[in-house]
Amino acid sequence: MTISNGKRRQPSLAQLRAFAAVAEHLHFRDAAAAIGMSQPALSGAVSALEETLGVTLLERTTRRVLLSPAGERLAVRAKAVLDAVGALLEEAEAVRAPFTGALRLGVIPTVAPYLLPAVLRLVHERYPHLDLQVHEEQTASLLEGLGSGRLDLLLLAVPLGVPGVVELPLFDEDFVLVTPLDHWLGGREGIPREALKELNLLLLDEGHCLRDQALDICREAGREDAPVTTTAAGLSTLVQLVAGGLGCTLLPRTALKLETARSSQLLTGSFAEPAPSRRVAFAMRAGAARSAEYEELAAALREGLGALPVRVLD
Repeated sequence: MTISNGKRRQPSLAQLRAFAAVAEHLHFRDAAAAIGMSQPALSGAVSALEETLGVTLLERTTRRVLLSPAGERLAVRAKAVLDAVGALLEEAEAVRAPFTGALRLGVIPTVAPYLLPAVLRLVHERYPHLDLQVHEEQTASLLEGLGSGRLDLLLLAVPLGVPGVVELPLFDEDFVLVTPLDHWLGGREGIPREALKELNLLLLDEGHCLRDQALDICREAGREDAPVTTTAAGLSTLVQLVAGGLGCTLLPRTALKLETARSSQLLTGSFAEPAPSRRVAFAMRAGAARSAEYEELAAALREGLGALPVRVLD
């Protein structure tokens, strides 16, 4: 252990960056090239880190470089420190210049294909310096990513009821009933919810919030049993199963045009008012440093939803 003025010396970021590169590549030349440092400087930085920490991080031979047991443990810590510093710099950049830098947006699969065109167009036109990075995942994974800091903003169905998560509602949209051509409810308007009690309803797989919403609608209609005989991983497959005569399904209106255009063997029915519906919103961490940007983005997106079959929220 090296002591200076009664305090333990602190490793520099350059030393941690050099060590992390060597730990990743296990080769001095490759590590030096990866971070744009000369090989002697890299070796010196790692040696200085070992002296500062008072432990041997690497086992050096003439043929290869290995991590020591201490190096294995501390490489994880070094990467975490560098990631945290990177996040700090991103936040500082965002504060200096709003709508610049990376914005990691998580979107559920039953929203992504239908709303992302509007989001991408908005970002391209209004915020050209914003680096939008899109991640399509199911709700549970998105919430984990938001909580861990892996994601910055979510676009999904609400309410979530999750502590520490703030929802920015965007719009409500009705569900419609999609049936085969020969179904007795095909093309009808004013369908009572009670009709769901008698239907062979096809749903998405476990984990999709749209499945849970459909089951809730069935329970509200008085159906106690789980109406699931066949499931699908995505809405496109679900609609094709309906076209093949296996049953009916519920679709949000934003998905209707794209998904039903794939087959001529489908009819669409609408429910009596008040129709079953879902609410779509942005979600962010409470106290997020960029909360003002996210609120402005939500307001701008609401303005651009006029072409969609939704009820935009104030």
